[in-house]
Amino acid sequence: MSKTTWKGSALLSPLPVVAVTCGEGDEANIITIAWTGIMCSNPPKTYVSIRPERHSHALVSKTGELCINLVPSQLIRKVDWCGVRSGRDVDKFAKTGFTKEPCTEIKCPQIAESPLTLECKVSDVLRLGSHDAFICDIVAVNADESIVDEKGKLHLEKAGLAAYSHGEYFALGKKVGQFGFSHNKKNKKNNK
Repeated sequence: MSKTTWKGSALLSPLPVVAVTCGEGDEANIITIAWTGIMCSNPPKTYVSIRPERHSHALVSKTGELCINLVPSQLIRKVDWCGVRSGRDVDKFAKTGFTKEPCTEIKCPQIAESPLTLECKVSDVLRLGSHDAFICDIVAVNADESIVDEKGKLHLEKAGLAAYSHGEYFALGKKVGQFGFSHNKKNKKNNK
């Protein structure tokens, strides 16, 4: 296999598509974010990277809170729209029809139509260049009952989540394995 080498760039892919809600009351806003991920499992920490000139940057800086709303593929058009409009100029909840739902541990709203939300409190801010990374403690997770079975097990595969890859959105598809399956004795014969 032959590879072409480019200068360093932001090509880690795919990434989750999330709609981050921030601000309170009439100031509540939605910003579409692809630069996000889990940083630590214990304590549970995440981050979102936002350009300092964005309206949401000021809202998150002011309140120290945000909510990460995972996005199912059927909501991509609305969420993309939120990413190319400024909350300085338009009420994104009103324009998209997304429903503001109170969070349990923070004051900004979550999006009711999101199947899974992470309520976050900012613990640190890293000024990195084009973006500032807001490092957050995940203080609550809210899962729609449609993706939780009767035993309390989360089934994210039922959420129909979307992914972002180099400027394009994709619906997540078929399962190809699970964590640790390559070491399962029953599957070793099939993985050689």
